[in-house]
Amino acid sequence: MEQSRCLTIGIGGGSGSGKTTLSLKLKEKLSAYRVALFHMDKYYKAVRPMAKAPFTNRVFEDFNHPDAVHIQRLTEDYEQAVRSGEYDVILLEGFLLYQFEDLRDSLDLKLFIDCPADERMLRRNQWFIDKGHSEESVLQEYLQLVRYRHDEYVEPTRWYADLVVNNSLMGNVRGCAVVAEWIHARLQDNGNISI
Repeated sequence: MEQSRCLTIGIGGGSGSGKTTLSLKLKEKLSAYRVALFHMDKYYKAVRPMAKAPFTNRVFEDFNHPDAVHIQRLTEDYEQAVRSGEYDVILLEGFLLYQFEDLRDSLDLKLFIDCPADERMLRRNQWFIDKGHSEESVLQEYLQLVRYRHDEYVEPTRWYADLVVNNSLMGNVRGCAVVAEWIHARLQDNGNISI
């Protein structure tokens, strides 16, 4: 009997756009299947590049540059999960995800989570403040570096997406449901049986 192939789904979009929230909701909606979830945030290098802010020349540790990601390790872990046959669905989420061509081209479905910049900034800043960073330092990093990196490395990748999902203030329950239903239908077509 031929082994069914897992579906690989990418979830990209800006920092604070709702990628993690959507990926967790999808995993929950697909709980009848064997689902693996990879968060690109878990693959930052120990030593990240430093960057000067464009207008102030202030130096920041640059989490928002593709060189900050240990892409080889992420790719190896992801490919191992695909080859293992243990999963029906593999979700990969990260704001720099579509910067990496080999990874991007391996995905069956590429989602881009769209959210207005002010909402993304508020969500991102609150996340860092909750982690113990000062409000002023988080705001300054965003204004001086992060938003420019978004325009440089994240926003252009929306054109690689198969589907752009709106995730503004009210959230997008319907978008998640539509994506989950598409995945479910594809799994049924592939011969994957829910557990």
